[in-house]
Amino acid sequence: MKLKILLADDNLTFLTSVKNVLGMLSQAQVIAEAHDGVQALEMATLLQPDLVLLDIVMPGMTGLDAARVMQNWPKPPKIVFLSLHDNIFYRAAARDLGAVALVGKANFMLELLPVIAGLAREFQNSDNVTSGSAA
Repeated sequence: MKLKILLADDNLTFLTSVKNVLGMLSQAQVIAEAHDGVQALEMATLLQPDLVLLDIVMPGMTGLDAARVMQNWPKPPKIVFLSLHDNIFYRAAARDLGAVALVGKANFMLELLPVIAGLAREFQNSDNVTSGSAA
């Protein structure tokens, strides 16, 4: 099975870039995109992604606020924050929210692909264990 990913970012150009990069990965699939935190919550509730890539600074509800809500769900998705504002404050907030990573937008191609590949392996391994087909 592929890792189901929800993208949430208010920058449509950046969203397109991330979607194109993730399209190169056979083990991951972008299932939807949102443009603010409220949409991210709605889509995550409806689609149950394995991973949400969240921009931190978005209009309305921020990615941090959306992640805070998701972390209280019985089965929360994994979170990776994407941010133009890669600083100590946001890194601490991401860590406190249990995020897998904070990836700076300036380096997203170098930093994001290894994170996604690792999560996809982890997801496939846990899927094999729960389906009883693990060795």
